[in-house]
Amino acid sequence: MRRLFSIGLFLICASTHAQVSADFGYEYIPDVSDSVIEARLKALPVTIAMEYNAEVKKQIQFYTVTRRDYARKMLNRSSQYFPLFEKYLAEYGMPDELKYLSVVESGLAPKAVSHAAAVGLWQFIYSTGKAYGLESNWYYDDRIDPVKSTEAACRFLLHLNNYFGDWELALAAYNSGAGRVNRAIRYADGKRDFWSIYKFLPNETKAYVPKFVAAVYLFHYAAEHNLYPDNPLYMPEYDTIQVSSYFHLETFATQSSICLEELEALNPQIKHGALPATAKNYALRIPLDKKEYVVTHRALLYDTASKVAKAEVEKMATHEVGAVSGRVRVDYKVRSGDVLGSIAARHKVRVSDIKQWNRLSSDMIRQGQILKIWVLPTQAPATITKVSTTLSRPALKPAPGQKTYAVMSGDTLWSISKAHNISVEEIKALNNLSGDNIKPGQTLILAGK
Repeated sequence: MRRLFSIGLFLICASTHAQVSADFGYEYIPDVSDSVIEARLKALPVTIAMEYNAEVKKQIQFYTVTRRDYARKMLNRSSQYFPLFEKYLAEYGMPDELKYLSVVESGLAPKAVSHAAAVGLWQFIYSTGKAYGLESNWYYDDRIDPVKSTEAACRFLLHLNNYFGDWELALAAYNSGAGRVNRAIRYADGKRDFWSIYKFLPNETKAYVPKFVAAVYLFHYAAEHNLYPDNPLYMPEYDTIQVSSYFHLETFATQSSICLEELEALNPQIKHGALPATAKNYALRIPLDKKEYVVTHRALLYDTASKVAKAEVEKMATHEVGAVSGRVRVDYKVRSGDVLGSIAARHKVRVSDIKQWNRLSSDMIRQGQILKIWVLPTQAPATITKVSTTLSRPALKPAPGQKTYAVMSGDTLWSISKAHNISVEEIKALNNLSGDNIKPGQTLILAGK
């Protein structure tokens, strides 16, 4: 027996291969047993384990029954980004099925932003993105760049898998941080597989790996659930040009007879329609069929694009609330008696800037809170010396042969010490740390030669 779905209406149909009925608008949704889905998962040509259980079933139902419109949207978008993902996964020798992780992370939307300010196809937060070479400023955000963020995601996932020795644990750590996964392993008496530590993980992470399994299932068996891409998207063929100056995209597009929307789609990471004067060999993507014309008329096109609206754009870059262009970051630890007004005055910034930089919805701050503040270079030395209370001793550089560890999101000195059988005090001594603060991307020395 099979079912047809319409608003408030279920009909019985004997056909097993019917698709959408043009006459009535009913959509045929196959009923598939647990045993069939489990067998299909076991038959997948994948490296990462694909366990079937109640949580995975719920996520498969989401794609194949509850949100079929969303599933079609993912099928449509996949043709635009999967070739890129496949290229980098192959280059790094990683399982091809990891390309489906972006479905879970961002719904294959390069400009997706989460409640935690994670951005892009692979949902990097600022600190982790920075640790993997993704720059973010007023002009552009590499976390939105499909190419740069994909390579960074491959490097990050590979690092996590090398650390945990298990792809499911690597996926869990990608979502919640290595520290939380290490803590769950301890609570599970040292067991090192996802389903053994499942109950000790945050709720979001509990659903994360099942969502990934469901996404893998969807893309392999969409047709068996009467799901097909109805408007597949494709990445236009492109090449790159190098830009090392201020560069106004709309002017360049007009002068080059390039569709501005196409230029913006190829470069979604450019946020305000221009590149900064500090750009150095910035790889700007242009339609392949326009490359010859651009190269031939390069001098004129670049000269024009380097002048139009420059003063206006640079003024916006430096005066817009939360702008960081031309500024350097300092971290300020809130002290007793501090208010946002006094902190802003001390750093010669606006209260609105501090709130924007730290995603504050009110003026409330607490003692001990760390605030990110971007100051003018002329203010930086005095600010760091007189105001910041988070200074530590100079970090030591590892010598050849020393065992090191790259700090990941969620790590603490305590979690690292337990994972590597070394005391917190030893880590602090080896790395000349005066406090317990560490940040993603930081390299810690864990043993001598």
